[in-house]
Amino acid sequence: MFSPSVDSARDAGGVAGPVLIPMRFVWPYGGRSVYLSGSFTRWSELLQMSPVEGCPTVFQVIHSLAPGYHQYKFYVDGEWRHDEHQPCLSGEYGIVNTVLLATDPNFVPVLTPEIVSGSNMDVDNEAFRRMVRLTDGTLSNVLLPRISDADVQTSRQRISSFLSSCTAYELLPESGKVVTLDVELPVKQAFHILHEQGIPMAPLWDICKGQFVGVLSALDFILILRELGNHGSNLTEEELETHTISAWKEGKWTAFTQGFIRAGPYDNLKEIALKILQNGISTVPIIHSSSEDDSFPQLLHLASLSGILKCICRYFRNCSSSLPILQLPICAIPVGTWVPKIGETNCQPLAMLRPNASLTSALNLLVQAQVSSIPIVDDSDSLLDIYCRSDITALAKDRTYTHINLDEMTVHQALQLGQDFYSSFEPRSQRCQMCLRTDSLHKVMERLSQPGVRRLVIVEAGSKRVEGIISLSDIFKFFLG
Repeated sequence: MFSPSVDSARDAGGVAGPVLIPMRFVWPYGGRSVYLSGSFTRWSELLQMSPVEGCPTVFQVIHSLAPGYHQYKFYVDGEWRHDEHQPCLSGEYGIVNTVLLATDPNFVPVLTPEIVSGSNMDVDNEAFRRMVRLTDGTLSNVLLPRISDADVQTSRQRISSFLSSCTAYELLPESGKVVTLDVELPVKQAFHILHEQGIPMAPLWDICKGQFVGVLSALDFILILRELGNHGSNLTEEELETHTISAWKEGKWTAFTQGFIRAGPYDNLKEIALKILQNGISTVPIIHSSSEDDSFPQLLHLASLSGILKCICRYFRNCSSSLPILQLPICAIPVGTWVPKIGETNCQPLAMLRPNASLTSALNLLVQAQVSSIPIVDDSDSLLDIYCRSDITALAKDRTYTHINLDEMTVHQALQLGQDFYSSFEPRSQRCQMCLRTDSLHKVMERLSQPGVRRLVIVEAGSKRVEGIISLSDIFKFFLG
């Protein structure tokens, strides 16, 4: 939220003036025109805020403040607003946000009785007050909002109880389409279907057994391309014309196959979410059979964490106060994968690639690191794009995979090949969704519950420098353990 620099203003005579601290004000809730005003402008001037590149609903402005206590409000589309997720109080100008800045490392802030008693926040003022200490021109310490371990556990228990009380029927749409593939379909034709339908996976039907027996996913296509690129492999391009899905699944990659994971319409949402997490899959087919021998099964839906999260958001949207943890910024919660801080050695590194990295390196990273996406960044680690497992199906277009060298093709070239694919099924802005480390968990959950949003890249406001990534599975691992 703050610039790392501190400037000393000097008058014409060269005498040092007050230290000014550049502060970034952020309004992350959208609008057509957004302005900032406060005690530092004597409430007589409106400072225009600009949308952050790549985050059209996030507005920001940088304004230098003298150390001390300040009040401010936002003027959004002709209405005065305050950010209820930041420290605020009720005063002469209605409910206003507050900030307290100090440059002296030994400075101890003193809240006047008017500040404490005037707050309309139904939380502990000390816990939700934000104070920044700046020494030697660097951001040295930020006190983040905190809640007790008991409140965290209570939030988890309430979400767990809610999911246990809901069945898969809650996920079923009023109408929809599910694409199913026959196991005797040639591999090449199957991946053309995935590409043309704009889907990353499809359940497999065995007509001889009269049952659903598995799933064909983008990961299978990645493994096939790696096999094609292996010079010691006997697999040829012609085999893709004749090899069926069943032959590939049973013969080529036995080590990667696993039992068919499914659920019934009466299974509760907690059980389904745990199946997805524990098996490292993206969806669970919801299958109903009216007979005891499981004959004539009906595929009702493909359950995903996105649909389950949407149920959570819908239920708790109007009673979020019952879950204190939802108001915390994501940087204050052990959720997601973050760029390691200097000196940290015991955390999982965040996989990132440059656009000139080979497609082979991207595919290897997706498989070996067991991740579903990789941020593509420039030399300053600013986000340019994102490469996902499902992007591989774009190579099915015009049989591109038959005449490319994975070692020579770059990630940038692979993404360029998929431009038409993205515009047809998934807008590029939808693929590369971003958030800020200061965004609340509630806001992140609402974003992730939207159709097509599988992950959010955490970026620094303005520079878009990647700070981390938070996925649907991260949210559920945090809540369900």
